Amino acid sequence: MLVMKDIVKIYKNGLLELKALDQVSLTVAKGEFVAITGPSGSGKSTLMHIMGCLDRPNAGEYFLDGEDVLGYPEQKLAAVRNRKIGFVFQNFNLLPKLDALTNVEIPLIYRGEERKISRQRAARLLEMVGLGDKMRHRPSELSGGQQQRVAIARALVGDPPLILADEPTGNLDSRSGAEIMELFKQLNSQGRTLVLITHDPNVARQANRIIYLQDGRVIPAPGGVAASEVS
Repeated sequence: MLVMKDIVKIYKNGLLELKALDQVSLTVAKGEFVAITGPSGSGKSTLMHIMGCLDRPNAGEYFLDGEDVLGYPEQKLAAVRNRKIGFVFQNFNLLPKLDALTNVEIPLIYRGEERKISRQRAARLLEMVGLGDKMRHRPSELSGGQQQRVAIARALVGDPPLILADEPTGNLDSRSGAEIMELFKQLNSQGRTLVLITHDPNVARQANRIIYLQDGRVIPAPGGVAASEVS
């Protein structure tokens, strides 16, 4: 599904340079459920932004679904994000003035899909995530767990081959977080490829494989097992 080779990302602040990612190489196969974990400042979010084609590295190679995306202009990258990647964020990123149904529709509206078709698909996905009775509710009328379910439905609406989730349980209570993780497991069992970014080891252990980051590098897992071998 994705291949990264020797990814380097450097942030500059005047004369100072911070190497956020240092020769990161990894692969995620189609249908995998992978967690990327590590302490704050380890480079997790930077890596997620590059995976999601939201940022570019200073060096390295990135192939997404067989495409060398680093050479694409911004307009083509936007199309890749819309069609190949579904995003789930810690803060949900829902539009507060729109109801749940319209929030889920947005990726299809950007594609120019016929409104009747996009609305039907959004409704089906809200039913799938257990919010069939909340379609007309705005985000402020939903709990945190319900808002995250709307965000997951939105990530799925364009049928992307890859779902990227950045700390998806970070703003949820333990019960809602557990429900969201169960939903991710169900999606993976249906063949979805998921990459989950988390600092929480308990969340990471629910994935099928864990990749550990520290100081911008992939490191061996605790106990000396290579990160790529953890399952």
